Amino acid sequence: MKASDNRTRTQFKSILFATDFSPAASAALPFAAELARRFGAKMYALHVRPPAVNPMTPPVSWIGLEEAAKTEDEQHRRELVSAFTGIHPEIIIKEGDLWSNLAAVLEEDDIDLIVMGTRGRSGARKFVLGSAAEEILRQVSCPVLTVGPNASASAKRPGELSRILFATDFSPGSNAAAPYAVSLAQECQAYLTLLHVIEEPKAGELVRAEELISSSARLMRNLVPAEAELSCVPEYVVEQGVAADKILEVALRCRAELIVLGIRRPSGVPGAATHLPIAIAHKVVSHAECPVLTVRG
Repeated sequence: MKASDNRTRTQFKSILFATDFSPAASAALPFAAELARRFGAKMYALHVRPPAVNPMTPPVSWIGLEEAAKTEDEQHRRELVSAFTGIHPEIIIKEGDLWSNLAAVLEEDDIDLIVMGTRGRSGARKFVLGSAAEEILRQVSCPVLTVGPNASASAKRPGELSRILFATDFSPGSNAAAPYAVSLAQECQAYLTLLHVIEEPKAGELVRAEELISSSARLMRNLVPAEAELSCVPEYVVEQGVAADKILEVALRCRAELIVLGIRRPSGVPGAATHLPIAIAHKVVSHAECPVLTVRG
């Protein structure tokens, strides 16, 4: 039996769009809307703002600041209702800490997909997603669709998926994303490219490239149920090099409109161990010219 044979097709029933009303968040909104329409999902839009009043605020200004915050909240509600035409999202505006408010909504509304934009940027030696995106990617247990800074400009139509790239290192955490990639490919009648990247051999190591490639291709085929091969036209690719770089390279080559990655829960200081799958995902999100779906293993 293939690894995915006993899994039912993935469905998104409750989608949460996380926004701070920045241009990055606005770029992600059309992707959230299209997925909600495609899957008939319940749409939630969450905005968490800083408290209008803090311990350093003079009491005489409390009323004015709270009224101004309420006015701004109402304006944001109108903007979101207008943006999600025909979807009727539930608008949730909270104040305080992002993570505690987000975690409460995830649990209360049984969210199974988060959509967010990020102002990813890269330097000579590291990449940065922004504190909010970093926290969400590192902590949430449900899948996250991240629209990076290069994704919106190249999209023909947000949410249109005719070519999907799934990258795996064959770890349990990575393979947990396979059913999502396969299901989305079936749902959208999309071409599906499965990719495994083999690390460059170290000095002195004897590597039989043909055996590694053959073995990797066989393992990837085991991730795609036989019935799915009829509707999603899978292609199996094995590359050698740096994982994040090769994922981005193959995504461009196959004109992917979505990259799917499985990641495991990280530990330690963010970005400290750049070989970990979470760090690979961060680099891919920061540079990809299409959205990236990360699935927690």
